[in-house]
Amino acid sequence: MLEKQTLALDAMGGDLGPEVVIPGAALAALRHPGLQFILFGDQAKMKPWLDKYPKLAAVAQMRHADVSVAMDEKPSQALRRGRNKSGMWFAIDAVHKGEAHAVVSAGNTGALMAMSRFILRTLPGIERPAIAAVWPTTRGESVVLDVGATVGADSRQLLEFAIMGEAMASCLFGIEHPTVGLLNIGVEEVKGNEDVKEAGRLLRELKLPLQYAGFVEGDDIGKGKVDVVVTEGFTGNVALKTAEGTAKQITTFLKAALNSTIVTKLGAFLASGAFDALRERLDPRKHNGGVFLGLNGVVVKSHGGTDALGFATAIDVAVDMVKNGLVARIASDLAEVNALLPQQAQAAE
Repeated sequence: MLEKQTLALDAMGGDLGPEVVIPGAALAALRHPGLQFILFGDQAKMKPWLDKYPKLAAVAQMRHADVSVAMDEKPSQALRRGRNKSGMWFAIDAVHKGEAHAVVSAGNTGALMAMSRFILRTLPGIERPAIAAVWPTTRGESVVLDVGATVGADSRQLLEFAIMGEAMASCLFGIEHPTVGLLNIGVEEVKGNEDVKEAGRLLRELKLPLQYAGFVEGDDIGKGKVDVVVTEGFTGNVALKTAEGTAKQITTFLKAALNSTIVTKLGAFLASGAFDALRERLDPRKHNGGVFLGLNGVVVKSHGGTDALGFATAIDVAVDMVKNGLVARIASDLAEVNALLPQQAQAAE
């Protein structure tokens, strides 16, 4: 067992690699005294950046990797080319070997998932992993999953997502029993496809360690109606990208409107404090870090185009997941669910 929490970082991942990863790790090291790092990647490219942050260098070690996974590389190709050669592979393997508690990467999402599944495997009872995102809401934040890992999830998988999302929300928000809702086209029980309706029935009837709040609609996500929103990967990814695009659209419209006349410019100046607060609330860097749930280890995916602050936020998420025992909690809750399912099936006969 490691005495101090250690994170494995894919230093070459993302659009800028070490230029973002290492400053982000330096910021996270200040936030979390005692945290240690293993940086995997091209040592010749990592060292100049690490030399700029002596405090980080004191708690970090570099490990060379010859191969870097390209952001546009197909997962199957990345798995073949990067196996036992890439920094991404070595970082994940460090978790598997017990050298690190979690891995954080801003690299190719498909490749990261493929390698993580191959090396870490899924937890017993998990059919497919999910990617969970932290979503800003009017109440604070919610967990939304799946946002891209499993397209077309069936009722059993949606049930597993609910359990995993509940565990993550509990670890992240400190809530003992987070509320969980199933994303649907309406709140009525008769609406939705058969898998969604069956997942809703299971969540209602099983005595699970969560508070099931029923179906929620798309506009309920931003309201923060529930702590965890569950859906399949296609819908979740579309919802996520739509929200990101809408936020940028509103920002563009607002800037244009505020700069249209002298009067609006004066109004913008007088209200600058309020606009700064809004910008802070909507800053995607403050909500960065998708968690791969259902794996036998903690894997956090940072946005590839983020900066050092955003990468540090992804590290914050990894620290919280490890500190609060995410994997053990999911395994425990799933064991409880798997024990209940046969009983529920017998009762229905």
